[in-house]
Amino acid sequence: MSLNQSHPYKPRRAVILGATSGIGYHVACLLLKEGWLLGIAGRRMENLKKLQQKAPSQITIQAIDIQEEGSERKLDRLIEELGGMDLYLHCSGIGYQNSNLIADTEINTLITNGTGFVRMVTTAWHFFQQQGYGHLAIISSIAGTKGLGIAPAYSASKRFQNTYIDALEQLTRMKKLDIDFTDIRPGFVATDLLNGSKHYPMLMNTEKVALLIVKALKQNKRIAVIDWRYRILVLLWKLIPNFIWKRLPIKN
Repeated sequence: MSLNQSHPYKPRRAVILGATSGIGYHVACLLLKEGWLLGIAGRRMENLKKLQQKAPSQITIQAIDIQEEGSERKLDRLIEELGGMDLYLHCSGIGYQNSNLIADTEINTLITNGTGFVRMVTTAWHFFQQQGYGHLAIISSIAGTKGLGIAPAYSASKRFQNTYIDALEQLTRMKKLDIDFTDIRPGFVATDLLNGSKHYPMLMNTEKVALLIVKALKQNKRIAVIDWRYRILVLLWKLIPNFIWKRLPIKN
């Protein structure tokens, strides 16, 4: 079911995990303007309350730390308090340049982008399975295209997310369920995820990225690389043989 549609006799409802800042925040603001009812979640309750003040009658909030065991129950509670869910958008994630390969940094990235991701996405999938329909979307990254030496765990965790959604889609078809999937793959976006002291090529404005994401959701795209410059870059990356890729001087 695409973003343009809603189940008969029900208003459109979306849950956005990772809505306290960055891409998730701006997507939430756009959906609010279109009249959606939103369940927003993130670690910082004070930020959730600030966003809720924009439209108290449209927004339900829940503090969720996806690294915590049992956090999936909080997501279930948010969906229940919202009155259901047509769209689940997973924006929660972390990433670091870690060319010194600090183990704690790598492990923390994998826990958030791997274990925490699975907790939330499977919870959303089970809800849609019981409901009979839904749209499950994630914010991954073009970093999943090739392993980046300056960010090993981030690259690997994003490839994991890409593959996990592929597998969920196949499982969904096997079970003959009406669940749509969108894998949104931005390039470098000016959010807190990036270290402001470093230079990033083709850095994109967060608000523009949010507009492109909402457009991709409305078009029910299966994979959406944001924007056209990164679509070309990803195509070129895929064409580079591994024996050349491993010799490229990608630096932080």
